[in-house]
Amino acid sequence: MLSPARRSAGAALALTALLATSLTSCAAGPSAEEMRERAACAVDALATEDGVAFGVDLDWEAQTVAEYADLLGEQPADVVSYAPIPWREEDRAHVLDAAKQAADAGAAQLLTLEPSDGLAAVTDEAVSDLVETLVDVTELGVPVLVRFGHEMNGSWYPWGQQPTAYVAAFQRIATAVHADVPGAAMMWAPNYGGGYPFPGRAYSFAPDSAQAGALDTDGDGTVTEVDDPYAPYYPGDEAVDWVGISLTHWGSSYPWGENEIPEADKFAAQLTGAYDGLAGDETAVPDFYAEYAERRNHPLAIPSTAALVTGDDDEAGQEIRRAWRKQVFSDETRRDFPLLRLVNWFERDRFEPEADATVHWAALADEEEREQFRADLPKWVSFGGSDACG
Repeated sequence: MLSPARRSAGAALALTALLATSLTSCAAGPSAEEMRERAACAVDALATEDGVAFGVDLDWEAQTVAEYADLLGEQPADVVSYAPIPWREEDRAHVLDAAKQAADAGAAQLLTLEPSDGLAAVTDEAVSDLVETLVDVTELGVPVLVRFGHEMNGSWYPWGQQPTAYVAAFQRIATAVHADVPGAAMMWAPNYGGGYPFPGRAYSFAPDSAQAGALDTDGDGTVTEVDDPYAPYYPGDEAVDWVGISLTHWGSSYPWGENEIPEADKFAAQLTGAYDGLAGDETAVPDFYAEYAERRNHPLAIPSTAALVTGDDDEAGQEIRRAWRKQVFSDETRRDFPLLRLVNWFERDRFEPEADATVHWAALADEEEREQFRADLPKWVSFGGSDACG
């Protein structure tokens, strides 16, 4: 039996431990459930709040979100990250690291899922792993936009130009995300349809395949530039929360690689299927904004945009990038596309096979251009760092 002194000492230790536990609990901050609710609030706000959020498609091997924010002078509203599906443990670790950096910046995460092993590899197990990780991300308070199989209408990715399999995989993921992750939303994001069906690439559809039949939207027996480059791949309104489109200035005409100032109003014309210019008559391309944002009342994103500059990245190159962003962030863009909610700049320099050159997409490497970039962003653009849902 313990002596009174030992019992007294034990009681004191127990009381100390209880107080320490209580203080630790109070200092721990919001619970996981509260953080998930915060993420759900934030993902809704990103879709519905007036204005256009500005984010970044970052070179993760060269720069952190904090380093980018120091250059920009603002926290990005979202950060783009990439991962295969299914993924390995190191891919999951990368997604979580990007989410933690997004959390520190008060930003959303635009998670781009790439089914590089083919659409058949997007199994129930792979979807379950995805959902588990998305729950972990939203428990950091980070809202997630899930962009599955981007540019699926292109012929350069293993998941490209397979509409039936693509739609089925997208719907399978959307069903699971909508059921289990209220802090995440699904984004469908094809490539701009000019040049469709993009023949001669590694993953072009076979003319005698079932895909060809699904892609022949006008029923004339062939797939050409007059067939719809978007509709066969659309997963349906119930599966899609956001629509996006890859829309980048590659130059004025094929073959790409020449440094050329973008034509006036090119961004708006391509977004609305009205482009008829130096690259040719592309007016057979549907009005993406009217059909997928306006008619279906979906928020619109430009998940990644920039302007091609090759060779010496001098003042002439800076002017090309500036001319493009002045179109993207023009007052006319704000007026004519009120459902535009998010624009991400592609802040990377990398070798592009289409141009057979290293392209200087990044805009913040030069101090003078950084100052001009910040000055060119209008007041109706919003950034990260706020905690309105906290």
